[in-house]
Amino acid sequence: MTTQIAVRLPDDLVVFVDELVASGQIASRADLVRKALRREQRRVLAERDVEKLLRHGDDSELADFVSRAATTALDID
Repeated sequence: MTTQIAVRLPDDLVVFVDELVASGQIASRADLVRKALRREQRRVLAERDVEKLLRHGDDSELADFVSRAATTALDID
C-alpha cells in the first residue's frame, strides 16, 4: 500500500532533485524521497539499537561492536 502526500521544499532542493532526475541518477522525485526516507529510517533504527546496547552495559561478545558502532558515522544508501 502507498499513500500520496504533498511535500513543500525550498526551490534550491527542487532544482537539485530535478537535476538528479534529468541526469538519470535517480528515477523520479518520488524515488529520491523514498530512498532518502528509507536511509533515514535505517539510520534512526541503527542508532536506537546502539543506544539499547550501550544502556544494557558491557557484553563481552558485543563490546567491540558497540564501541565501533557508537563512533562510526552512518553512510547508508
